[in-house]
Amino acid sequence: MISLWLSILLCLVGIIIGILARYFYGKVKLTSIEQEAIRVKEDAIREAEAKKNAILIEGRDQLYKEQKQNEKEEKERLSELQRYERRLQQKEENQDKIRETLDSLKNKLQDKEAKLVTREEDLSHVEEKWEQELQKVAQMTSDEAKNVLIERMVNEAKKDSLALINKIEKEAQVKADKTARDIIVTTIQRIATEVSSELTVSSVDLPSDEMKGRIIGREGRNIRALETLTGADIIIDDTPEAVVISCFDPIRKEVARVSLERLIQDGRIHPARIEEVVNKVSNEINKVAFEEGERVVFDLGFNNMTQETIRALGRLHYRTSYGQNVLSHSREVAIIAGMIASEVGADVQIARRGGLLHDIGKGIVSDTEANHAELGAELARKLGEDARVVNAIHSHHGDVEPNCIESVIVQVADAISASRPGARRESLDTYIKRLENLEEIAMSFEGVEKAFAVQAGRELRILVNSEKVTDEVVRDIAKGIAGRIETELRYPGRIRVVIIRETRAIEYAK
Repeated sequence: MISLWLSILLCLVGIIIGILARYFYGKVKLTSIEQEAIRVKEDAIREAEAKKNAILIEGRDQLYKEQKQNEKEEKERLSELQRYERRLQQKEENQDKIRETLDSLKNKLQDKEAKLVTREEDLSHVEEKWEQELQKVAQMTSDEAKNVLIERMVNEAKKDSLALINKIEKEAQVKADKTARDIIVTTIQRIATEVSSELTVSSVDLPSDEMKGRIIGREGRNIRALETLTGADIIIDDTPEAVVISCFDPIRKEVARVSLERLIQDGRIHPARIEEVVNKVSNEINKVAFEEGERVVFDLGFNNMTQETIRALGRLHYRTSYGQNVLSHSREVAIIAGMIASEVGADVQIARRGGLLHDIGKGIVSDTEANHAELGAELARKLGEDARVVNAIHSHHGDVEPNCIESVIVQVADAISASRPGARRESLDTYIKRLENLEEIAMSFEGVEKAFAVQAGRELRILVNSEKVTDEVVRDIAKGIAGRIETELRYPGRIRVVIIRETRAIEYAK
């Protein structure tokens, strides 16, 4: 029993001792945490104070720099104001000097004016005196003497002026003829271009005659697809290992030729493949045409050409006229026009631009009856070209009257480029024969006295007898001559028929 109570007492003592030990341990641990917290708090306060001091120092430095910058700007503004003030002061001083000078000049002019008025009055008195003396001596009034003197001077001036005018006209005619010949000959000598052939058909070589059947296709579907897509005629005849392509549009003919060559080389010939190749070749041809137009524009130094203008020029690369490439011909006309314009003092850029664009209408496909000059002028007008360039295009074949010197220069340059030796693949005998035929047709009509083929055969000028041919008959003769030329001759472009009927009265003074 005693041992039980002793055990219980020992347990209680142990429990009390454990509680006391845990209490003292917790108190000691809490004290160390508080100390650590205090230490952290003090460190944070010190760090905050350090940052605060750094921010204050940085702020003071920034404030000092801004203060220095403001002081510097203030000094600069003050210096600028002082310079402006000095300039204004100098201007005021100059204005005062100018005002003083003007006042002085004004006073001098007033003095001179007063003297001139006085002198004029004195001269008028002297003139009246001498007039009275002359009337006494000549027994004529002043008006009568004046009229006699004026009449005599007018007669003498007329004689002198007529003689001078005749002399100037003769000298100008001689000089103008010589200068014109020199300019044209020099221009022709400085020009040399290649000549290409003009063809409306092309031939494509075949590896064998078996390829003709593949080109035709089953029931002709391949050749129909090719003709429909290109707009050209594919002629397959007995010609060995060759196919002929015919088309009056040179771009379509070129697309058809290149497409057929690629199809033959590829070996796959069917409507779907034909459409794919034709579209691809068409894009390539259009790209090449644009590049050719761009190259010519770059060579001539035109930097403000629109893309539509360049594209229309590029289409001329595939057109020819009597063996002369139209784009090369246009470039040549631009160069010739520039040379002539520089010699005669005209606007060189306008002349060169008009020469380059004069045949741009040949690259336009139109269903109207308008000729290439009218189509080109309309296109140039829409593209915003200068009015002188539009007139040069419209008048280069004489359809309308030129209204500026540059238009006349383009006409001359076009004639030089087209008719100079070696420009076109037309023999001299053929050319002369065509001119003779034109004149013979005109001379075959009754009442025609003389006929002249001018402008390289593009115009036929006819002189008729005014006594035999009336004004009403003139139009009938012009229509008849034009009709015979159309049916009997082969010629490029259009030929203008001009009939001149005039009455001259001549008398001789003996």
